[in-house]
Amino acid sequence: MSEAAVDLTQTDGVRAVELARDAVESFVANGTREQLGSMRDAFYLRTGAFVRLENTHGRGRLRGCAGSYDWNDHLGEALVDAAIDAASEDSCGSGVDTAELSSISVSVCIVGNVVLTDDPLADIELGRHGVAVERGAESGWLYPTVPMENGWSAAEYLDRACRTTGLAPGAWEDDDTMVTLFEGRVFREREPEGSIQEVDF
Repeated sequence: MSEAAVDLTQTDGVRAVELARDAVESFVANGTREQLGSMRDAFYLRTGAFVRLENTHGRGRLRGCAGSYDWNDHLGEALVDAAIDAASEDSCGSGVDTAELSSISVSVCIVGNVVLTDDPLADIELGRHGVAVERGAESGWLYPTVPMENGWSAAEYLDRACRTTGLAPGAWEDDDTMVTLFEGRVFREREPEGSIQEVDF
């Protein structure tokens, strides 16, 4: 299965990160859902999105990640839902609190082409493809930028994606494991509440 890529401008990417941050802050500070109002045209397209939150204090740590490569609603809703889920206690065991907001760095991955593959090791292109792994009720995923940031091989990238699902390394080779590759554009804050850049390898 393959879907048409989403055509985004740099300004769309910047606004996507701003929207994700607004959604996190509304949820954490007030327990409310960010109201979308009038949006950029690209945000009405139906596609998936992921949001990742990292605490930059000290050595830094992942504080939340959520989203989906497959979405039935428009991108604006996908971003808000992913941001709220990433900030909630269901993501990494404890919800983001108000004291953390100024030290949280926000990044988003906006999904383009989605491809189901029977041979992920052959089909994957490092730096281009994100990976989602599913087996039964368990699922996990990694951004397309992650293997480049960490110097992983394609096999290690797939193994690490399995670990996010609670599966053993190599589980991506099993017949009952579904691996989906997705192209995604990643935008992130350079520092908390700071300027926003596209991550490109």
